Amino acid sequence: MLRWLMRQMDRVALSDRSYMFLFEPGPDDEYISIDCETTGLDRGRDEIISVAAIRIRGNQILASESFRAITRPRCAIDPEAIKIHGLREQDVAQAPTMNEVLPDLLRFIGGRPLVGYYIDFDLDMLNKHVAELIGIELPNKTVEVSGIYYDLKYGDAPPGTQVDLKFASILRDLKLPLFNQHDAHSDALMTAMIYVALRDMKARGVKIPRPRYKPIQDYSGG
Repeated sequence: MLRWLMRQMDRVALSDRSYMFLFEPGPDDEYISIDCETTGLDRGRDEIISVAAIRIRGNQILASESFRAITRPRCAIDPEAIKIHGLREQDVAQAPTMNEVLPDLLRFIGGRPLVGYYIDFDLDMLNKHVAELIGIELPNKTVEVSGIYYDLKYGDAPPGTQVDLKFASILRDLKLPLFNQHDAHSDALMTAMIYVALRDMKARGVKIPRPRYKPIQDYSGG
């Protein structure tokens, strides 16, 4: 009920009615895997410098139906971020701004649910620009792959179980390839593969096995 009410309020607040398509359901069983690379990790100050989105239909990843762009931020790139994604000031100096790229990205996404790994961060970075363009944040539903993975592996785990939700660990657990991490397109593709694999496992009622550790016995004597 709350989500429905918020969507109705967003419809009213939408400043550009040509983006009303964001509120229309996308094609049946289609999703968008999305990933962003940024100038840093400060959600308030930093900005997107690379964004990619890949369409998923059912259990198929439509890799040929993708969107990708390098963008020129309004702030400097943190040197620590450059070490991660490799994008330097000179690499983005001639790129379009995120505000210039955004209309095409929104048309590609449409009303489809968005799939991501720690997607809240990507959405926070995107929504700064979305709000500038159309007066509201993205109304799309979201799917967090680490949440599905957690449910299938750790949902019934006893207290004290060590939880590992690292991206590379999830890929390894699902026997999926690790591509060039921290490239927006590669990360969106790997996230799509994770989602499709987890979706299939969930549909079949398959759990992800956890290593069983024997309790350490105390042989110190009494």
